Amino acid sequence: MAEEKKEEVVNKEEVTTNEVETSTEQKEETTNEVVKTVEADANVLENVEDFNWEALELDGYTPAEREELAKRYEGTLNSLTEHEVVKGTVISLNDKEVVVNIGYKSEAVIPRNEFRYNPDLKVGDEVDVYIEKLEDKYGQLVVSHRIARIHSAWKKVNEALKTGEIIIGHVKCRTKGGLIVDVFGLEAFLPGSQIDVKPIKDYDVYVGKNMEFKVVKINQEFKNVVVSHKALIEAELEEQKKQIISGLEKGQVLKGVVKNITSYGVFIDLGGVDGLIHITDLSWGRINHPEEVVQLDQEIDVVIIDFDDEKKRIALGLKQLQAHPWDALDENLKVGDKVKGKVVVIADYGAFIEIAPGVEGLIHVSEMSWSQHLRSAQDFLKVGDEVEAIILTLDREERKMSLGIKQLMPDPWDKIEEKFAVGTKHTAKVRNFTNFGVFVELEEGVDGLIHISDLSWQKKIKHPSEFCKVGDEIEVVVLEIDKENRKIALGHKQVEENPWEVFADTFKEGSVHQGTVIELKDKSGVVSLPYGLEAICPARHMRKADGSNLKVDETADFEVIEFNQDARKIVVSHTKTFEDIEDSRPSKKSSSNTTKKINQSTEKSTLGDLDALSDLKNKLDGKK
Repeated sequence: MAEEKKEEVVNKEEVTTNEVETSTEQKEETTNEVVKTVEADANVLENVEDFNWEALELDGYTPAEREELAKRYEGTLNSLTEHEVVKGTVISLNDKEVVVNIGYKSEAVIPRNEFRYNPDLKVGDEVDVYIEKLEDKYGQLVVSHRIARIHSAWKKVNEALKTGEIIIGHVKCRTKGGLIVDVFGLEAFLPGSQIDVKPIKDYDVYVGKNMEFKVVKINQEFKNVVVSHKALIEAELEEQKKQIISGLEKGQVLKGVVKNITSYGVFIDLGGVDGLIHITDLSWGRINHPEEVVQLDQEIDVVIIDFDDEKKRIALGLKQLQAHPWDALDENLKVGDKVKGKVVVIADYGAFIEIAPGVEGLIHVSEMSWSQHLRSAQDFLKVGDEVEAIILTLDREERKMSLGIKQLMPDPWDKIEEKFAVGTKHTAKVRNFTNFGVFVELEEGVDGLIHISDLSWQKKIKHPSEFCKVGDEIEVVVLEIDKENRKIALGHKQVEENPWEVFADTFKEGSVHQGTVIELKDKSGVVSLPYGLEAICPARHMRKADGSNLKVDETADFEVIEFNQDARKIVVSHTKTFEDIEDSRPSKKSSSNTTKKINQSTEKSTLGDLDALSDLKNKLDGKK
């Protein structure tokens, strides 16, 4: 249908053009005849130089009367200049042309297609006419209504931009990114984003319609005009918002429609103004996404929580229309009762258990196991687990509840003195170190401390990490129990007998033993003695017979000059083994007796306790 109409218009325009050309040809023929007649008359009269034309009264008027009439006639006509816009009145019209009286000696004839924008044009209507030429080569007045509209349109659109006036335009066609609109005869651009406040998918539905617009931008250099229909809608909405917000009150319940759903909340259309229900105000219970509660275009009741007159923001609530779950909680529920629930949120410090919709309790990680080792809640529970727990605290006013699951298991400390009596031996697992000892676990929930001094009888340990590693299993003896403070003192060296009681006889003062220097310090050296013992040798006692000092890894004889069983300390001297002999200078007989006594003493200290030391040595070697 559109193509047929276009062809019909084209045919009409062709017919009009043909008729105009025919009319022009006829005018040319008439003009040529008039010219020939005038030329003939001029030839007849060219020799009549003395003829008084003014005295010739062909029309019955004297020259004075003729001049007066000419002045009167000129006064009835408008004074026109080219390239100006004048007002005219339609005196006749047909399908081809429109005749307009502009107050000139000839009427303005304008093609009808220049008035296509106004199908209701009629005789008597006032229109704008642009004077292109006062006379063409045929003496005709050349005018245009289209150009007049353009001139007028530029004035109007500039004025509309300044004043913000609402104008009416005709949507002509669709173009890339928007629509082309006829405004006062100008082609203006309507961007797709400025058609409506909501996104438009099909632009074609607007083609051919008359709509209201606001001029939002004009490029004077390129003669571009940008209009907006959205601006009018927004202005109306703003006015509606002001009226609606002015009548709002906190706590007021309204009906609304779900307009948009996001991950953080739901936007509700309250009839011209939008409000937001935050996800935390949708339900008393925990939800992952608002779509679990509402759907698009759903009509719901909401309550006004808060609103901002200046920013036009309205905070709404849905859960507030329902009673709080804590108010409906069983009145008989008390501390110590067992409850069931579902893990809804889990963190490092604990897990939140929902025992009823909107009623949650926290199980702290310390209430998940009797063990005192630092662990994460994820080691015990995960989201979605169904668990049983004991109520530890319950505050109905603050709506808080703490729960525990370890209370469902026996407390290992209740019978600690029976299971881990003082003096009993057990196997424990090394958990961690401190500078003063080793923490070990006897069983789940029962930890003990081995002080660094209780790790070894004879070896001096600077840090527990020298003795064992985390995860090692180690034998211990219970030394002391503090049930009230949940503390147990343990010992490892007590698993074996105290060898220092035997060492007291073997390494008594004056006895000589072979040793090896294993470390040198500023004022002493450390000497390794038999049975894994270590002794201290002062620097002045490290001198050899040749005057030099002992070095690391050098082996020599050492005389015990101090033995402290309580402090487990041995002090030896190498110099003393030869200085005593040199100083005394005894005779051969005396020397022989002295040597005999030394041998007997050494023999007594080394052989007298041979059996006990052999057993002890075997144990120590086995441990190494």
